[in-house]
Amino acid sequence: MKKKVNAVVYYLSFPLLWIISRLPFSLFYYFSDLVCFLLYKIVGYRKSVVRSNLKRAFPKMQPDQLQSIEKQFYSHLCDLFLEIIKSMGMSKEEMLERFQVKNIEVLKTFEQQNRSIFLICGHYASWEWMMSLGYHIKHKGYGIYRPISNPYFDALIKRIRSRHDAYMIPQKQSVSIIKNKEAAGELGIYGFASDQSPRPKPLTYWRSFLGVHVPVYTGAERLAVELDIPVVFAKIKRVKRGFYEVEFKTLTDQPKSMKKNEITALFTTWLEAQIKEDPSQYFWTHKRFKYAKTTV
Repeated sequence: MKKKVNAVVYYLSFPLLWIISRLPFSLFYYFSDLVCFLLYKIVGYRKSVVRSNLKRAFPKMQPDQLQSIEKQFYSHLCDLFLEIIKSMGMSKEEMLERFQVKNIEVLKTFEQQNRSIFLICGHYASWEWMMSLGYHIKHKGYGIYRPISNPYFDALIKRIRSRHDAYMIPQKQSVSIIKNKEAAGELGIYGFASDQSPRPKPLTYWRSFLGVHVPVYTGAERLAVELDIPVVFAKIKRVKRGFYEVEFKTLTDQPKSMKKNEITALFTTWLEAQIKEDPSQYFWTHKRFKYAKTTV
């Protein structure tokens, strides 16, 4: 029964998704504004979570400042999700124009050394359009992701990303898949959005994130150390509406030489600085502080 429901939902939704993907950009963002009005003003989607996160991250901000960030965030949120759909109908030329790389030479260095790369970022700006990196380097691009519960939409997302030379690896299988590819000599660039809020365990790494003491995800670091794969930070930002750029910064090219949790700590520090530059581009609808211990 569930399979039939999933299929019906998908096949009823797909025509609208296809139309959205073919909208000219001159109309696309007017549609996004309409969706934002409905989502923010009418539905109030996860508004309490967003407000709680912003108040906790920026306790010294005035209410009007927080409200301004909140409004800008919802506009960005709608752009972001609709841009995922839009990429289904975007050409290579459009993607390269709208998502630009400032310093590809950072990645090219490791390509020339015949080394795979771990690319880590936060849920900030357009991490989704970073899938277009396959247009710039020879390494095959992979994104670590959580599969969507509806298998039809999950398959669609995979097709959308593969249009732009990016492929998906389910999070639970990522360790074994990456190890197998490294053992086979298959070079890849693996994208990790490493700002999740993991469930605490006895050996969990805790640290301050935006002034709140929280558990921090260390999976990318542990695997990079084990396989000796360089770690590069991707600083993505919105230049203007519908246009983004990414700048790369090597976090370490010798992960085995780093102290325990040092890679993760440095990544978190850089991500915090990026968020503070423009908080509206961060993904505030997730419960980032649900396992917080104390404020610091």
